[in-house]
Amino acid sequence: MSPLTGLRIVEFDGLGPVTFLGMMLADLGADVVRLTRSESAGAAVFTEVGGAILHRGRTAVPVNLKDPEDHARVLDLVAHSHGLIEGFRPGVMERLGLGPEPCLARNPGLVFARVTGWGQTGPLADAVGHDINYLALSGALSTFGEADRPARPPLNLVGDYAGGAMMGVIGLLAGLLQTRTTGRGAVIDVAMTDGVALMTALFHALKAQGLWTEARDANLLDGSTPFYRCYRCRDGGEVAVGALEPRFYAALLAGLELTPEDAPQYDRSRWGEITERFAAIFATRDRDDWTARFAGTEACVTPVLSLGEAVSNAHNQARGTFTAEGAPAPAPVFNGTRPEAEASAGQTNIADALSRWS
Repeated sequence: MSPLTGLRIVEFDGLGPVTFLGMMLADLGADVVRLTRSESAGAAVFTEVGGAILHRGRTAVPVNLKDPEDHARVLDLVAHSHGLIEGFRPGVMERLGLGPEPCLARNPGLVFARVTGWGQTGPLADAVGHDINYLALSGALSTFGEADRPARPPLNLVGDYAGGAMMGVIGLLAGLLQTRTTGRGAVIDVAMTDGVALMTALFHALKAQGLWTEARDANLLDGSTPFYRCYRCRDGGEVAVGALEPRFYAALLAGLELTPEDAPQYDRSRWGEITERFAAIFATRDRDDWTARFAGTEACVTPVLSLGEAVSNAHNQARGTFTAEGAPAPAPVFNGTRPEAEASAGQTNIADALSRWS
């Protein structure tokens, strides 16, 4: 039995964090019905971004929310669900007659999770935006990149998926636990700006102690030190070095055939020189040669793998981190068993979906 077996979730199809959120819930065993816009609704059909991976494990149900019959059946479906997830701009669900008020009227124990960039309230609540904008306003984007270049966004992993989808999972499950205790439902307002800001807690703490500067590319964990960054190798591959602790740094120096006197770890005045020296040494061997050289040591040196290489990596294969088809597998692992990724349950109509739940 999967951890979320028996949990019924209505997902209003969209892009970005809600799609990922729905995938995670389905991966963990929830019965998720993904409501998609029917072509008869006269609106553009949502782009099938991610397809077989991001939509895995759940049933797609086309609905026309402007059709009174479909609208009534959606509310019937909500009445038989435990949770609802949506990512529309504030007010859209209300205009559709499917906001928290009518949904909680039909199902007082429902947990209604709303995932947006700016949140349901605030001056920017109605503004458009994307992951990069939410990172920018949270302060996190200012920390990514090199000092002499504009900030560089770290894909959409931090805003959409960490600050949005994963915060959505946490909020939804916390709401379900609260409902189990109180019998009352909850409306969860997940803003990506809030989630990303929360993840910068460590750096605010360091800044308060004078241990973090606002300057980019000048701090311990932002790639500015010689012992916490990536280096290009002879064959064009790269290695990642994370030798933060003194004993790990000692192992790094040993592998590079250097002494502490050659490269004192915390002499900031020499970091530029040391970085250049490390770079020159790493450039003398191929990436996999360095991987083999540091294997079994405490130097914290690993190859920078491509997406394809990550699938075939021995450690990832041993853990089942990816499926046999090469897609990321569900996570985390429960009691030594990883949840299985199921293919999309295909498409059905809302009447059949409703009959299954009722």
